[in-house]
Amino acid sequence: MDLQLRGDRILVVGASSGIGLATARALALEGADVTLVGRDDARIAAAASALAGETGAPVRGIAADVTDAASVEALRARWDAEGQALDALVVATGGSRRARFEELDDAAWLENYEYNILGGVRLVRAFLPALRRAEGARVLLFGAAAAKMPYPNQVVSNVHKAGLLALTKTLAGELAPGIRVNAICPGRTLTSLWLDRARDLARVQGKTPQEIIDHFAEEILAGRFAEPREIGDVAAFILSPRASYVMGQCINVDGGIARGLL
Repeated sequence: MDLQLRGDRILVVGASSGIGLATARALALEGADVTLVGRDDARIAAAASALAGETGAPVRGIAADVTDAASVEALRARWDAEGQALDALVVATGGSRRARFEELDDAAWLENYEYNILGGVRLVRAFLPALRRAEGARVLLFGAAAAKMPYPNQVVSNVHKAGLLALTKTLAGELAPGIRVNAICPGRTLTSLWLDRARDLARVQGKTPQEIIDHFAEEILAGRFAEPREIGDVAAFILSPRASYVMGQCINVDGGIARGLL
């Protein structure tokens, strides 16, 4: 299926690795003009170079930190100075913190809020004028299945991921019909964060990392973790004209781990 993304100018933030990079790859394979953004200059440049070589698509990398308002503003200013149009914005930043409620102080809550919600707010606000100049513009935010089925020992992330879904619904209403806003909620995915966690738990429990992964996969209907590519492929579809009637949705791509009705 041709996703009709060829030539679309798409900014993917949080794209140096994992789901963000997999999303950028899926878009580039469809012929989109993709710009990767990440905090580390060397990592994002290497990711962009590798992706351009693999796909043959126009790919570049820019360093910016969504937890720094000045850095986001500098990214926007550079974009405008270059006369860049923008068809879609993808926000794949964020993360989780494993801790119980009583273990978290104000600083921990504020830090998690900064990269799970406020970073996305800054990006949408900064690039809204550019998106409004495009025809059929799109915004895609990445949350987590934990927004709909809170995970134990992750209270701060559960709360903020749920807040991101409220942001998605609100933006969808305010920016429609000109800008189509959706979110994707991945489940357990074989990213570097999960692989690092599996190695840490394996050392403590005297098991192999694969045994740890297999244990956590028992809760998933698919019986396994996702590959980042599987999330990226769905993201590319949602960003495409093929999904033009999908608006204001928070779509689980989680192998069936979240089993609620909504």
